[in-house]
Amino acid sequence: MPTSRTAEAAATAVDRVAAAVRADILSGVLAPGEPLREEAAAIRYDVSRHTVRAAFQRLVGERLAVAETFRGVRVASFGRDEVIALQQLRAALEVEAVRIAGERFGHDWPDAALAPARAAIDRLDALAVDSAATRADDVDWLEVERVHADFHRALVATSDSPRIIEAHAALGSELLLFLLHVRPHYTLDTLIEEHRALLDALPTRGGDAVREHLEHSTRLLIDA
Repeated sequence: MPTSRTAEAAATAVDRVAAAVRADILSGVLAPGEPLREEAAAIRYDVSRHTVRAAFQRLVGERLAVAETFRGVRVASFGRDEVIALQQLRAALEVEAVRIAGERFGHDWPDAALAPARAAIDRLDALAVDSAATRADDVDWLEVERVHADFHRALVATSDSPRIIEAHAALGSELLLFLLHVRPHYTLDTLIEEHRALLDALPTRGGDAVREHLEHSTRLLIDA
């Protein structure tokens, strides 16, 4: 029977492999539809195939990968249907969250409610300054996408609704995958500009501003 230390080591190994493969998916190193091979991963990360299998199943649970009978596990595709389904769910959560906040705050949202989203924009500004100091193509896009996701989580948090916040947080990895695919349609400056405009519009336009924002990014991918 495994000891607690053995179980902890196994869990750590699963975490390590899942984190490494997740990073490869979210950075675009692993393309949509690409197979994830247990044996190759076990050799690469020096772990058992059982550990790799558990890591892959974690990624399936995050919707970054898909498991199919007799075909194994592959990186999730992100076609038209997947984009629309995810954006519809995001709209259901984000628009409703902002509507709830609007009921509490009216047209005079307190600074404390908007501070986390403003902080995310400040972090994007800092990344833009860093890239301008080097080269535009040196933008750390994975970090940009993490901060971008933080911005949207901050909007949802204004609802103070635990269930909506929890449901939206569960989209974390899938949202980052969406942002990877929408990346070619933005510069960092236009991304910052759009989100600053959205934040400014929240007190007066509320959920309508969020809905239009999400529909815009959906169209970018669908049209492409």
